[in-house]
Amino acid sequence: MFRRRSSSAKIPEGPQGRRAYVIGDIHGRLDLLEVLLAAIHSEIEEQNPDRVLLVFLGDLIDRGPSSAGVLQRLRSYSHPRVQPVFILGNHEEVLLRILDGETSLIEKWRWFGGAQCLQSYGVEPSALKGLSEAEALKKIRAAIPEEDVKFLRSFSDTCRFGDYLFVHAGIRPEVALDDQLQSDLRWIREPFLFDETDHGFVVVHGHSIRPKVEERANRIGIDTGAYKSGVLTAMAIEGDRRWYLDTSQARTAASQP
Repeated sequence: MFRRRSSSAKIPEGPQGRRAYVIGDIHGRLDLLEVLLAAIHSEIEEQNPDRVLLVFLGDLIDRGPSSAGVLQRLRSYSHPRVQPVFILGNHEEVLLRILDGETSLIEKWRWFGGAQCLQSYGVEPSALKGLSEAEALKKIRAAIPEEDVKFLRSFSDTCRFGDYLFVHAGIRPEVALDDQLQSDLRWIREPFLFDETDHGFVVVHGHSIRPKVEERANRIGIDTGAYKSGVLTAMAIEGDRRWYLDTSQARTAASQP
C-alpha cells in the first residue's frame, strides 16, 4: 500500500472544477490574516473560479497579539463563493483540554503562547499568579466567550482535496489514514518530516516552521512562522496547478501605484 515515490510519479491534482486555498498557522496575527484574505478575495474576483474551498490548517491562536480577534473574525467569516474549512491544531487542542478541566496544562500553555491569548481576551497573565488551578480555570473560562469555544469544537482533523490531504501537523508514515491518531495529526514532527514514503496523496501541513514553503514529493509545509516573521502563507490548488500567496507579496502589491 505504501511505497517510495518514483521520479515518474504523476502530478497531483485537485478535484475537477474546484479550487482550494490553504492558509498556514496564523497564531493570533489578525493583521496578517486580513491582508491575506484580501489578496485571496481579490484573486477570486479577478479569476472567477467556480467553487472555492478555503482551508485553515489550525493554530489560529496563541503567540501573536490577537487570538480573540482571529477567532471572532473567522467564526463569522462569509463569502458568497467560498466554503471555509477549519482544522484543529495542537494549540487549539491544548486550550480545549484546559477548558474541559485539564488544569495541569495551564502553566505550560501560558509558556508557549497562552499568555498572549489571554491578553487578547483582556486577562493579564499575572492575574493568574497565586491562584489555585481551579481558580485559574474559572478565570480562563469566564474570559473566553462560549461562541469561540463552540467554534473551536467544530473543527475537523483532516480535509481531502483530490490528490492532497490537508492536516495540521502531518501523519504517521505507513499508517492508513483511517487509523491515524489525533495526537499525530496535531503534533507529529519526526518521523513525518524526514520520511520519503509515497502516502498516496500529498500532505499539506503547518505546525513546523520554515523560513519559506517547503516542497517535497510527498508533503508541502506552509507554516512560515507568521507570528514572528510577519509572513503568513497560503497555497492555492486548481487542477494540476498550485501557487502561493503570502503577506509580503500582498503588501508589496498594495503599495505599488
